[in-house]
Amino acid sequence: MKRLSLPLVLAALAVAAVAAFAGVGRPEAARGDTGATPDTVTTVGHGAVTVVPDQASISAGVHTQATSAADALSQNAKSMNAVVAALKQAGGKDLQTQQVSLYPQSDEGGNVTGYTADNSVSASTGVADAGSLVDAAVAAGANTVNGPTRSVSDQDARYRDALKQAVEDARAKAQALADAGGFGVGPVSVVTEQSSAPQPVFERAAAAKAADSTPIEPGTQDVTADVTVTFRIR
Repeated sequence: MKRLSLPLVLAALAVAAVAAFAGVGRPEAARGDTGATPDTVTTVGHGAVTVVPDQASISAGVHTQATSAADALSQNAKSMNAVVAALKQAGGKDLQTQQVSLYPQSDEGGNVTGYTADNSVSASTGVADAGSLVDAAVAAGANTVNGPTRSVSDQDARYRDALKQAVEDARAKAQALADAGGFGVGPVSVVTEQSSAPQPVFERAAAAKAADSTPIEPGTQDVTADVTVTFRIR
């Protein structure tokens, strides 16, 4: 057997190493990408559902003044108990105390001249009965009234209706872009809700008619929804 000299062996090994190094990564670089993301179009859709509020909440309170803190609070409590009883009798629900406060009154010299006590409670009812609730509270001694705050009992369902309209609006906008760009609109790829809770964005109150009892008109509210939708292009 013919022996190779040491320099020739080393040279052969070096050439093999260079060839191996040069080939690293070549198979990956040569492969085609078969999982490319398809072309898409993204639009923003808006939906709105006009509803008539069927629930109302009012706040009724008592404001009293007396020369001593104890008298101011005692008088207030007596009147407020009567207001709470009247609200319940008139069909008020979900009664909740909003605030109780007691603070001194002073003259220009900083001397305490008396005390003021305040207490208020909220109650809810149907819109049609909200005026009677106000009247009952005032007749029982309430001298501060706020509201009504109107709402819709099935607002979550109406918000879902607005979401559907928003997606339809987004598709209509995508189709308009498709008509102008010469492509087709495919199925939805991604949809994102832009708000997480139904929010009435404005309220239109109807004109109140004069009546013996306090008139409360429901007006209307718009429950809105916004979505961002990505469609595949065909």
